[in-house]
Amino acid sequence: MNYFFTSVLQLLLPFSLLSGLLWASQLWPAQRNIPDKALHWLSLTALCVGFLLWQLLTPNQTLKLALSLLYASVLLFSLIAAPLNRRILLYLAQIGLLLFCGIFWAQNPNLSAITTTEIINTDFILNLFTIATALLFCLLAANWIAVLLAQSQHALHYLRMLAIVLLIFWLLLPLSGQILLSLIKLQLVDLDKGLLSFVAKTLNLTLYNNYLIAIIILGITLLFWVKVQKPRRHAVKQQHDLIEKRQKTARYRQARRITLSGLILALIVISAQCYWDNIASQPPRLSEATPVTLSDNDQIHIDIKQVSDGKLHRFVWISDEGKAVRFFIINRLSDRLSLGVVFDACLLCGDQGYVMQGNQVVCVACGVHMFIPSIGKPGGCNPVPINDWQQTETQVIIDKKSLEEGLNYFSTIVKLDVTDPVDGTKLINTEAKFKYSYAGKSYFFASEQNLNQFRDNPERYLTKHKQRESTEE
Repeated sequence: MNYFFTSVLQLLLPFSLLSGLLWASQLWPAQRNIPDKALHWLSLTALCVGFLLWQLLTPNQTLKLALSLLYASVLLFSLIAAPLNRRILLYLAQIGLLLFCGIFWAQNPNLSAITTTEIINTDFILNLFTIATALLFCLLAANWIAVLLAQSQHALHYLRMLAIVLLIFWLLLPLSGQILLSLIKLQLVDLDKGLLSFVAKTLNLTLYNNYLIAIIILGITLLFWVKVQKPRRHAVKQQHDLIEKRQKTARYRQARRITLSGLILALIVISAQCYWDNIASQPPRLSEATPVTLSDNDQIHIDIKQVSDGKLHRFVWISDEGKAVRFFIINRLSDRLSLGVVFDACLLCGDQGYVMQGNQVVCVACGVHMFIPSIGKPGGCNPVPINDWQQTETQVIIDKKSLEEGLNYFSTIVKLDVTDPVDGTKLINTEAKFKYSYAGKSYFFASEQNLNQFRDNPERYLTKHKQRESTEE
């Protein structure tokens, strides 16, 4: 849900603030006002038309270039309409801005995540509610900036055009990158390292929209507090006539509400974006794996009581060469014992592993929710099964050979202290240049000469190696 709230704000808030700034001048003369309902319905209609229009178009680079140039024209037209303050021009600018908002929203590649089923479920309703809340928030932000500038009268008159220029400049930056990218893809402009760097940097600026808007809202709120609220408070204290004092008190309280609203708006925007950037957008973290070691007969023994509670229990075995092989055990049924013993990896998604969210097991890489009773069976995004494991009344037993089948599924290598079996040199497995596998075990060497000697007569050096280890113990 947080994604849809944050992404709608990223897209719409700059346009909402720009819309409020454009229409603020219509509130300055006491006899004039903004036709709220007509303007709101017109904006919503333009947004929907833009969204539907994109569905009817066949995207290609020529179309994207044409739309980008048209969008730039709408932004420049808004910049011209602002000082002219003609209502018909403001309406045209509003329609153009919201039309392109709808087009950009329709291009969001994650729209399909609103629902993952063909029926109306809880997730679908919550996501729609989140989007509606974000739209309402953008509407409130537009009304807030318009009312603030109207209340300030001429005290912040200069700020309106400054903020409009800043917002349009900010919106034009990623647009210039998109235009350049289309020109490069259409081979109308030669590919250049500098141009490519400019495109990459400008296209990513939209990710910072919410931070910029929060700063603008805080800046305008601070100026309003200094230029309007504080003087009104001072005027209340200086006024002795009761009627005049009540009127000025009402105006002061109105200014205080506007200041407080600005602070709340900025706080919500920056909190939503920070939460998304630092928490909600981060992939799930794997729980810590319990280290296990082989017994004398090259087996791992795990107590059934430890893994029979229906939770995901993760373990890690470190091979001789330092490869970390993760696996987990889960009781697949709630009414009886039915263990699934699998590698913490998938043939399709790799070794990013699985996590348990609530009562569901989820693939970290692709987000697919596992059907828990199917865990242990091959196919799809299911974790890779471990073969030939055994279950007694009290233990789960896994052979070394079964674990070694998972070596190719994992890439993490743990640093281990190892010994050259030829001359006893102390090494670190990840730093040793020479390695040789013999009888299912990896050995590390300090030099190529030692490797060759071992390869020619491994049993001789293994006997010496075991004697050396016994002496050290």
